[in-house]
Amino acid sequence: MSSESKRKILVTSALPYANGPIHLGHVLEAIQTDIYVRYQKSLGNECYFFCADDTHGTPIMLAARKEGISPEALIDRVRTEHYRDLSGFLVEYDNYYTTNSEENRILSEEIYLSLKGKGHIAEREIEQAYCDTDKMFLPDRFIKGTCPNCGTQDQYGDSCENCGATYSPKDLKDSHCSLCGNPPVSRNSKHIFFKLGDFEKYLSNWVEKGSHVAEGVRKKLKEWFEAGLQDWDISRDGPYFGFKIPGETEKYFYVWLDAPIGYMASSLNYFKGDRKKFDSFWKDEKTEISHFIGKDILYFHTLFWPATLEGGGYRSPTQVHVHGFITVNGEKMSKSRGTFIKADGYLKHLDPEHLRFYLAGKLGPGMDDLDLSFDDYTAKVNSDFVGNFVNLVSRVATSILDKLDRNLGSLDADGKKILDELRSSESKIKEWYETRNYTRVMKECSRLGDIANKYVNDLAPWIQIKSDMEAARKTVTVALNAARILSIYLYPVLPKSGEKVYKILGLNKKPEFADLTSDLEKTKVSAYEMITKRVEEKSIQTMLEENTLETKSAQPTTPAVAPKTEGVLEISIEDLSKVDLRVGKIIEAGPVEGADKLVQVKLDLGALGTKNVFAGIKASYQPQDLLGLTIVAVANLKPRKMKFGVSEAMLLASGEGENLSLFVPHRGANPGDKLK
Repeated sequence: MSSESKRKILVTSALPYANGPIHLGHVLEAIQTDIYVRYQKSLGNECYFFCADDTHGTPIMLAARKEGISPEALIDRVRTEHYRDLSGFLVEYDNYYTTNSEENRILSEEIYLSLKGKGHIAEREIEQAYCDTDKMFLPDRFIKGTCPNCGTQDQYGDSCENCGATYSPKDLKDSHCSLCGNPPVSRNSKHIFFKLGDFEKYLSNWVEKGSHVAEGVRKKLKEWFEAGLQDWDISRDGPYFGFKIPGETEKYFYVWLDAPIGYMASSLNYFKGDRKKFDSFWKDEKTEISHFIGKDILYFHTLFWPATLEGGGYRSPTQVHVHGFITVNGEKMSKSRGTFIKADGYLKHLDPEHLRFYLAGKLGPGMDDLDLSFDDYTAKVNSDFVGNFVNLVSRVATSILDKLDRNLGSLDADGKKILDELRSSESKIKEWYETRNYTRVMKECSRLGDIANKYVNDLAPWIQIKSDMEAARKTVTVALNAARILSIYLYPVLPKSGEKVYKILGLNKKPEFADLTSDLEKTKVSAYEMITKRVEEKSIQTMLEENTLETKSAQPTTPAVAPKTEGVLEISIEDLSKVDLRVGKIIEAGPVEGADKLVQVKLDLGALGTKNVFAGIKASYQPQDLLGLTIVAVANLKPRKMKFGVSEAMLLASGEGENLSLFVPHRGANPGDKLK
């Protein structure tokens, strides 16, 4: 590929926050991104992969205070751990940096001052909760109390996990600071806002034109445009761990302002401060910028971020690839259930390429959630990875080749026909890699592996060699050339295995697509090296058991407290008659973008029609599991306006969080039936 035809691509994955370990959710995104980057590099394109730790904010400051160390010491330690764990899954960054860097401070200030100079910054007083004990303004998540809607205790200051209601912290009952337990007071403070609405036309054009986002993302963004783009609060009051805002006193950039600028800072650090090279990506539309993110941060990366770049004098991303969440054995990752799997826990017992192989087989271009079923994982890896791809190499590159002095022969017409059939999939595989449709790549490679293995089985070189050594040599030569082709196709997913196959073939280089044009004939082959071994179920069980034990040992033990019975509110039969309890059938269910705990459902209530409900039940129920379910609902609840829409009823359930259980009628209940 000539230098003129090479694409220049800058790729990023979302920045892990520096207040916790790397888990399989982070690993999913890192692997998805790494596959794309390795594919581009295997084509000979100039491609860079940048990431960093997201290091600012109140949680970091408080976590460091709890450990008795500086925030800088905390984030340096965590960054080392994050990089170690992500690299353990063969994720190959060109630069893994930190948002707490001089490059990021300079770029954040430059972009902010550019926005301010162009009139895109506003100031106004807002009322905030303040803790007199801790001497700090409290973020919503650092305020707890009783939900004003359903009365559930110990809820956060912005939303209720039980009923899904959203509200202002000042609406909480018995509110208190989650740090010291004292009630907060209200104070006014000047805050700085980014006028996102100034960029509505620009953003609308960016979303609608080209392939910057997938169709599913485009539809979601249209809903936000219809609701109107609101000013974005980009300041926080001290004390706060972050960058000070130029020209302000004790005002700091909100972490979401400087976090994505961390992509830019990581690249500037890699380019050693070379602004010309830096600008060749961040200001030149001829190059490409691709972001890989989860759907929970869609709003920030497809609205705030492109607008910030445009107002700051930079170009917008070429593409923003959005993926879904990962579940484990059909359940949301949960510490109490032992399915919250940390990266280092996996790496201690299992092969990282096995997970890369399995996830690639499930990753498509959309936002669908992906389930890691360990039964399915074991079956797929052992049959398709080991039994198909690895078996193609191991069965002919060991004792048979020893008897042939480890020399390959020539290819005959039949052998070349098999190899040409494998090569004919090149254009399809390239297209699928380019569009992040990795599941199609893996299915095609499995099909091609079956073709190559059938060829070997039919000719049986272990039998041929007894009577015709040269015939066996031809069969082995075809088999190992087929393995080389598959190594090239699979290299973005299985880099370590691909390099091992090349090493066995005496090729001292990384597999790349340019190698597809040639065949390997009349050459000496090196000694066989084990590529990978089968998954052992006991290794999985050991990992899960250790993970569960570690989680339980980390949970504080508190003495059981007898439930309080005094003060229970008594109601009359007349009061009860005011509540219209009805049987409802869930006819639609889906996730709520921007809300981790909510599910949106459409309830068929018979004669009462269909009602929309936002329910805080996602910890226990996935949308796909709710379709067709018959439940009990409060049908005459006053509709409440939420930031996601209007909720017109309430589902009845017992328990909390992951142990929540919906009320389901026993038998013979129809939509609209009234409970008596």
